[in-house]
Amino acid sequence: MSNLKGKQGEAILSEPWRMLLFLLMAQLLIAFVGRSIGPLGALIGEDLSLTKSQIGMLPAALFFGQAIISVPAGFLTDRFGSRSLLVMAAIFLGVGFLLMTFTVQFWLILFLVMIGGMGYGAMHPITNRGIIDWFTIKQRGTAMGIKQTGVTAGSALAGFILLPLSVDYGWRFVLLAACVLLIISGFVSYGLYRDPAKEKKSEETHGLTDFYKSMFGLMKNKQLLLVSFSAIGLNGSQICLNTYLVLFAYEKFGISLVLAGVLFVISEISGTLGRIAWGMISDYIFKGNRIVILLIISVLTAISSTIVALLPSASFTLLVPIIMLFGFSVSGFNGIWMNLASEIVPVQQAGIASGVSLMFGSMGVMIVPPLFGFMVDKTGNFMFGWLFITGLMIIVFFMLFYLSIIIKRNRVEMF
Repeated sequence: MSNLKGKQGEAILSEPWRMLLFLLMAQLLIAFVGRSIGPLGALIGEDLSLTKSQIGMLPAALFFGQAIISVPAGFLTDRFGSRSLLVMAAIFLGVGFLLMTFTVQFWLILFLVMIGGMGYGAMHPITNRGIIDWFTIKQRGTAMGIKQTGVTAGSALAGFILLPLSVDYGWRFVLLAACVLLIISGFVSYGLYRDPAKEKKSEETHGLTDFYKSMFGLMKNKQLLLVSFSAIGLNGSQICLNTYLVLFAYEKFGISLVLAGVLFVISEISGTLGRIAWGMISDYIFKGNRIVILLIISVLTAISSTIVALLPSASFTLLVPIIMLFGFSVSGFNGIWMNLASEIVPVQQAGIASGVSLMFGSMGVMIVPPLFGFMVDKTGNFMFGWLFITGLMIIVFFMLFYLSIIIKRNRVEMF
């Protein structure tokens, strides 16, 4: 009898981690297609004769779609749960990018990337709510970090698989095949994932009135806004690394396109490790303190971007450790950010809080990469773009430092 109870207990304990696996799979395949814009940017730009600034508009369009959908997706997730929305996110992204492979009009490609971005962006509050539902606060940093590795791992796989294949067979055919795989995976995720029974439907939200009240209420939350404004700089810097690393290594140092793609993969693998490591450090060393981790990340990112900016010349071998540090820091922040945004509000608002923070964070990706590209186009030098990232990290550091002061002050007032 005791053995039976023990087995039942193990099954119950393992259920959250099984659900985490399905959330991770969904996140990875969404990123595999959505984040392919980064490694494929050089080929798309060559095919369409785009400037650096126009290449920067591709991820901007993706994250504009994310900004549009993030709050509604968070509201719908809070109300209906994660399971039914997983397949919808895959369909939006898959169909948007699939149609993109059939057009040569740049404005239409931007529009379809934006449509795909709605699916890409929706996946974040959908999977974030899944983490909040299934895990305790002492487990969420690790669980969210693991789940968020799907973003960088998917992006790394895009660089590792889609870029070399696109060089041989063309980006349109390869991306089309990836989109078909994504749509199929959405239905698989729907079949495998389950919401906790007690969280299938939020009783706190009943319609559009409650949606807007929740959204505008959260927009007045000073702590959430500081987290979100910090994410503008971090998000924009991360996507600059994703978007311009291949071009930077190829044009600045004469590294082959394939090896430049390897650097991209290295940065994303480092980011994947960072998402797990920062989550575990936050949970087990800093006892759930997310802000100190983001402060450390902003400093490391500033150091990395400054080094990259000032390098007069570099071999592939020399760039590897620098890009590893760069990716580990700026591509590793997302899980901590999502945890912080979800935990500073009541649990019933975790999904919509993620959506609000994503909406603001997405602005960084709409603004920063095109600005980075504009600086490179005007100066003919990547140095000013990387120093721009350094400046952003200084601003982010002081915003986060101010947030830590507010939180400490509130704790003192409570006691």
